[in-house]
Amino acid sequence: MTDTAPRPLRLLLDTADTDQWERWLPTGILGGVTTNPLLLERAGLPCNLETLGELAARATALGAGEIHVQTWGEDTDAMVRRGRELARLQSSGLRVLVKVPATEAGLRAAALLQEEDCALTLTAVFNRGQVMAAAALGAAYAAPYLGRMLDDGRNGMAEITAMQEILRRTASGTRLLTASLRTAAQVGELAARGVDTFTVAPRILAELLHDELTLKAAADFNRAAAEI
Repeated sequence: MTDTAPRPLRLLLDTADTDQWERWLPTGILGGVTTNPLLLERAGLPCNLETLGELAARATALGAGEIHVQTWGEDTDAMVRRGRELARLQSSGLRVLVKVPATEAGLRAAALLQEEDCALTLTAVFNRGQVMAAAALGAAYAAPYLGRMLDDGRNGMAEITAMQEILRRTASGTRLLTASLRTAAQVGELAARGVDTFTVAPRILAELLHDELTLKAAADFNRAAAEI
């Protein structure tokens, strides 16, 4: 049985709202941003190649290391065609990950895109078999949705912990990109269990970083500095 050393924790911002990108990317704690058609809809943006190209350019300008953009289509051919175009948005300063849903058609599309050296995120992952498929495929990321698991009555925390352990013990290069987190406490608990990569909504990121004691301490520092 193979074991691997812990990897540095990685946080990404889960939104297509560029105002939130402008707020949070300059903090330097984010590796990049993640999007999908639902997030585009929430941001009032159309899901098309032109919009995603504009978002990639904006991410580059703001110093994001990577952007995850999702292909779409009713069949494998459509997902491959759009995924190929999305992969071309990559630049010297921005890594583009093409997100592909973990359906049978999606896996076929992912395999074809992998042959063209597209960096992939297998998304909408809900069980260990799908994580194993992502690892066997050589995807950069597998993205399980914790919140949807919990809504379905599953033990999402235990399932994601097991997914992470599979990847760790098999020395897989695939990273588990945990998504659909509902509270900062869920992020902290999973991190304590060894999960190392998360994409979080702006609200969750703010919740992770905020503490009234920190604000009071900073105010006390400023007061003391002014009085010296």
